[in-house]
Amino acid sequence: MRKLGVALIGHAFMGQVHSQAWRTAARVFDLPVEPDLLLLCGRNRESVQRANRKLGWRETTDDWREVLTREDIQVVDICTPGDTHAEIAIEALRAGKHVLCEKPMANSVAEAERMAEAAQQARQHGIQSMIGFNYRRTPALALARSLLAQGRLGTVRQVRAAYLQDWLAPADAPLTWRLQASRAGSGAIGDLGAHLVDLTQYLLGAQITEVSGMLHTFVSERPLPDDPGATGQVTVDDMAAFTARFDTGAVGVFEATRYATGRKNGLRVEVNGSRGSLGFDFESMNELQFYDAAEDTGTAGFRRILVTEPQHPYLQAWYPPGHVLGYEHTFVHQVRDFVLAVCGEAEPNPDFSSGLQVQRVLAAVQHSAHQYSRWLPID
Repeated sequence: MRKLGVALIGHAFMGQVHSQAWRTAARVFDLPVEPDLLLLCGRNRESVQRANRKLGWRETTDDWREVLTREDIQVVDICTPGDTHAEIAIEALRAGKHVLCEKPMANSVAEAERMAEAAQQARQHGIQSMIGFNYRRTPALALARSLLAQGRLGTVRQVRAAYLQDWLAPADAPLTWRLQASRAGSGAIGDLGAHLVDLTQYLLGAQITEVSGMLHTFVSERPLPDDPGATGQVTVDDMAAFTARFDTGAVGVFEATRYATGRKNGLRVEVNGSRGSLGFDFESMNELQFYDAAEDTGTAGFRRILVTEPQHPYLQAWYPPGHVLGYEHTFVHQVRDFVLAVCGEAEPNPDFSSGLQVQRVLAAVQHSAHQYSRWLPID
């Protein structure tokens, strides 16, 4: 089998799950090429070498620019903080490398626009790019997308989407890069809200056209991890809530927070239509809730669909029915889809233009929260 040389930039949490996905995809799916894990990149030579003892790449480097000149590397996978996405992606595309970039696409609309323009120019030469919104590769959500596309819910009227985590609930949790606007761009709205925006637009096959938002920061200072006794300023939002209108006429209510005590990775979506409803919770990621309004009202109710059958999306390559999948498998599916796009057998989806549209929605929520939200006192 032909090899596809891959370089991964970043080796923390996302680097770990991406490494597992690149190792696994060709062992599960029949791919036209086999990913070859050539180079792992990090900022610190000792740290990247230490990480690679587990991640299993052939070589390591502390200079990501090395990938630009190596002819044996065809794919660059970006798993770094948001403030580096634009520079790395644009340079890699100009060097003729296919690019997979973690979400959110960038720290600003301006950066995302430059990335989308570079991707469009590169695509004219057969170079593909994709944004890593892994949750749309959850089989149950891919099935939900199929049911919506078939019209099983009729006219979609309402969407409710929430992404609930609690890792920041302790006020003494340390100040990480995710809490600094200069590195992360935003807080919960970009980290979690980006998934909600992409996922609901994917499910409905529609785009958000208007938003009204609110942002809030609960803890403004946190301990510095490398300086005992010192604290630093939190410069991003801790939670975000916004309402939205879609170009189909549907309306949505969204919430993203890292302060929902007890919720570890509670990504929840419900879609209500004229003929039925769908519900999903990632903490039960192999299940889809489906309500058919055409059923007799005496016995009608939400039913649980266990999404493990071979005819369900992605499941033909995995295990017998009832043997459930987990978080890492969404990234394996993402690698599978990206490799097919690189080989010309599928379209990259979501591409950088889709990532730019999500970035514009996030920016509009922030702008709305800072400029236009009005609090009206209740007498």
